[in-house]
Amino acid sequence: MPENEKFETLLLKVMSIADSEPDRRAVAFKKEILTYGELKAHLMGAASILDRMGIKAGDHVLFSAVSKPEMPVIYLALQYLHAVAVFIDKNSTPENAAFIYDDTKAKLFLTDKPMKEYADGRNISSLKAIYEKSSSVDNTLSAYVLPDKNDISEIIYTSGTTGKPKGAMLSCGAVFHILKNTIKGVGLLPEDVVLLPLPLNHSFALRVLRAALYNGSFTVLQNGFTFAKELENNMNAFGCTGIAMVPASVQTVKKQMQGDFVRVFSRFRYLEAGAGALTLEQKKTLVKELPNTRILNTWGSSESGGAIFLDVTGEASNEKTILSLGKPAEGVEVKITDNEGKEINSDHDHPGRMALRGGMQMSGYTGRPEETAKTLRDGWLITGDMAYIEDGYVYMLGRADDIINTGGEKVSPVEVENIAGGYEGIEECACAGVPDPEGVLGYVPALFLVPGNNYDEKELVSYLSSKMERYKIPSVFVKLTEIPRNRMKKIDRKKLKEIWEDKDSRELMNPVIQNILSRRSIRQFKDDEIPENILKLLVKTAYHAPSGHNMQTWQFTVINDKENIERLKKAAAKAAAANKVYFYGFENPAALILVSNDSRNVNGCQDASAAAQNIMLAACSLGIGSVWLNPLMTLRDKEPVKSLLDEFGIPSGHIIWSTVALGYPLADGKRLAKKENVVRWVKKHRQQQYDGDDIIKDG
Repeated sequence: MPENEKFETLLLKVMSIADSEPDRRAVAFKKEILTYGELKAHLMGAASILDRMGIKAGDHVLFSAVSKPEMPVIYLALQYLHAVAVFIDKNSTPENAAFIYDDTKAKLFLTDKPMKEYADGRNISSLKAIYEKSSSVDNTLSAYVLPDKNDISEIIYTSGTTGKPKGAMLSCGAVFHILKNTIKGVGLLPEDVVLLPLPLNHSFALRVLRAALYNGSFTVLQNGFTFAKELENNMNAFGCTGIAMVPASVQTVKKQMQGDFVRVFSRFRYLEAGAGALTLEQKKTLVKELPNTRILNTWGSSESGGAIFLDVTGEASNEKTILSLGKPAEGVEVKITDNEGKEINSDHDHPGRMALRGGMQMSGYTGRPEETAKTLRDGWLITGDMAYIEDGYVYMLGRADDIINTGGEKVSPVEVENIAGGYEGIEECACAGVPDPEGVLGYVPALFLVPGNNYDEKELVSYLSSKMERYKIPSVFVKLTEIPRNRMKKIDRKKLKEIWEDKDSRELMNPVIQNILSRRSIRQFKDDEIPENILKLLVKTAYHAPSGHNMQTWQFTVINDKENIERLKKAAAKAAAANKVYFYGFENPAALILVSNDSRNVNGCQDASAAAQNIMLAACSLGIGSVWLNPLMTLRDKEPVKSLLDEFGIPSGHIIWSTVALGYPLADGKRLAKKENVVRWVKKHRQQQYDGDDIIKDG
């Protein structure tokens, strides 16, 4: 952005839009919508309340960055008072919130979380209460005065993965440059409706929110990607034209939506991925699947905002530049330096640390002059990223601490991941350096991966050998059920190294547990038959399942000829249509095992479920795919299904609790998102709730 562009604050622009177009939609969460006129009324009321609470210019105020309208209201109210906004993760622990409160010498903390045990000398008030009163408070404030562009406006805390989190201080001028960079880099339009399912304390989410409000766009807030259905509901309710996502969430949503992903996402005008780079495979796939949606990838940080932009769609035909981070925004300078900060001529074989300069950069870290001096040198912001520049494009090799020194050669984990991710037998992967098991090379690349159904390690090595130098080929492969990631879904390489160090004792080295954690539902099968001796083995595992009171009133009906499978499929489809039962499945299975049980057995469902689970887990261990189908449970006594099941010899008093479809996989199954907060441990007569994510992802 040109340095001579007239300085203007976000607040001033929002109030201007509110005055000229008060009914223009500004922000929404579920059914609550604030117009720009209502947003102004709320922020003025909130500013009046905060003013009466003693908040003055320069005071630091912490507040929970909830994904609700009260967040932008409080944020803008603090700007009106020239106070400094300090963003706290809405799920922050009391310890972390207390640390940041003390670190910033805050005057006030606004939250709706129980914080009594950490209130000791700290001023804590209700965020929700202020918001609810804000629209009905008399305004006694003086007229808004434009601040100096060098005044500190807000503090964004880094994740603190290498120690205590640091607060990056952004001036009013820096915030202005960041939002301008985002508007131009993304091509944001005033008529855009932006879906924002990201934590609002994070730099990426904040720059999207700021840019949208400044631009007069409409922002739809959403609490993360836990349920893809909410995303589609928001799309339908508000007509969203753009979405901001992190790369890992793209994969999560695709797995949740399965065949509906293209249908839903094709309606977006653009998709911006940030807080991490899309893999090469993701870039190519998204461009192919969404030809009418502009795919963007943004590089940014808490210290600089979004500074480098890649139009993935525009670079899709160029095998070289599509691998880059993109080009710097107008007004942002990028250079590559050595460890002493001296500029160097860089290329792939001679990378260095990336440094940036421009009006968007932070003023420093709060209370950390030494850290600030290391990061800000001679007007340049020195990053920890190893990169090089060719033809104006910036190429990232990874964090300096993550580069692997193997026998004197430097290996980029990002490069390994991009190449390995193209192997069809891998769902996702991450690379990290681990000590050489042979004790010769110091460190070697290790590839941590989630295998698909077609995974073959020898094939993978052959694939990698054809696409990279020998020293870059991973020496070890570690199979996981999921790649560990942080709150913003970036790969947690520290966790990867911990997994390696603890590999001998981890449950993932146990083949039984690995099989349980890696099984997926398979719905598409090859034409290959399953040998009869294998089917007998699968049935054997079923009748060795537990049975309530050992009653064993179940029956296992095996159908392994195409003609009878097709007869059952047609009968079920006809009965389902007549009785308005949801019917799908039976997609070319090699065999069906119908698990039924006497309707008089009160444990019949549980017994059948345990047996069906045994069949599917055993099948997975033998490379056979499976899926649990439900329609026959409802259609047991509906014609023409009833007559056919009677012909198959299923007792008339039996309920078919499960139909297990089996076959050799034609395609990998989808790894669906797991609900969080579903695990409780009871200790010392006191319930403590744990994030189910800790258990689901502890691998």
